[in-house]
Amino acid sequence: MTDNVSRSWPRPPYDPAVAAGLEAMGASGIFSPLSLGTLPAMRQLSVPEDFSAHELERLEFVVPGHDGAELALTALRRRDHQSAGPAIFHIHGGGMVMGDRMTGMSLVAPWVVEHDAVAVTVEYRLAPEYPDPVPVEDCYAALQWTVTNADLLGVNRARILIAGASAGGGLAAGVALLARDRGGPPLLGQFLLCPMLDDRNETVSSHQFDGVGIWDRGSNLVGWNALLGERRGSDSVSVYAAPARATDLTGLPPSYLDVGSAEVFRDEVVAYSSMLWRDGAAAELHVWPGGTHGWEALIPQSELARMAATARSSWVSRILAS
Repeated sequence: MTDNVSRSWPRPPYDPAVAAGLEAMGASGIFSPLSLGTLPAMRQLSVPEDFSAHELERLEFVVPGHDGAELALTALRRRDHQSAGPAIFHIHGGGMVMGDRMTGMSLVAPWVVEHDAVAVTVEYRLAPEYPDPVPVEDCYAALQWTVTNADLLGVNRARILIAGASAGGGLAAGVALLARDRGGPPLLGQFLLCPMLDDRNETVSSHQFDGVGIWDRGSNLVGWNALLGERRGSDSVSVYAAPARATDLTGLPPSYLDVGSAEVFRDEVVAYSSMLWRDGAAAELHVWPGGTHGWEALIPQSELARMAATARSSWVSRILAS
């Protein structure tokens, strides 16, 4: 096997508008390389999600997490919500070390309106203060609470779609594996947007994007080290913490996977899609040309962003209609 570490891999190009956005971000000093030392400041940079135009009702709960810890959980639904419709169980991103339960909800809010769904999002505990297995087990516990309290939320407990971006996508994939292996809850599908799946960082793309982009190899190593400590890269890492390590993906629900061609997660997402197909799962994969991690936030009005939004919403519509 070729030693990726010893080889300098040329990088595929950024979309020109994405490149301009990255350059502007770099010049502004908004983002600095992630380290445990910069983490407190980075946690303060969280950008509030604006979905006020959708006029959703917001319900707040405190639910049991892993080992009985209390977790905040928010449910969003239409003000005229009446039927026991589908639920979208959302897990936020942030490299396992940042973000809060409302991070990324602007993606989910339009689906709540269109499908009269209820979005449920949990404040799972973050690494390094709470290392593996706490984050994924917190999310699984919150999913179980959602099923148990389906009537209170106004959802059909048999119609739950799990969704997440970045670290949230990795955790969503881990929760789907836990649900399969523990006999439930059943899931309609898993929506994995640029998911963080592999702690080993051995892929070509993980080396191509070292020191460049919004989330690069160095930041990725910080996130995984915070979650796993000295176990990172060893044989003692659970498939629920790093789903790319799974050798059997049979029995998983229909999956949507979405990643940029110019980002560190590209190859692990493509490989995970191939494993899903190998094991007989229904999976839809999109690799957006020239996209970095979270690229659509840099060029939200572009044709490429419109195409991505259409593809994502189309898949969600088909799953929720099934």
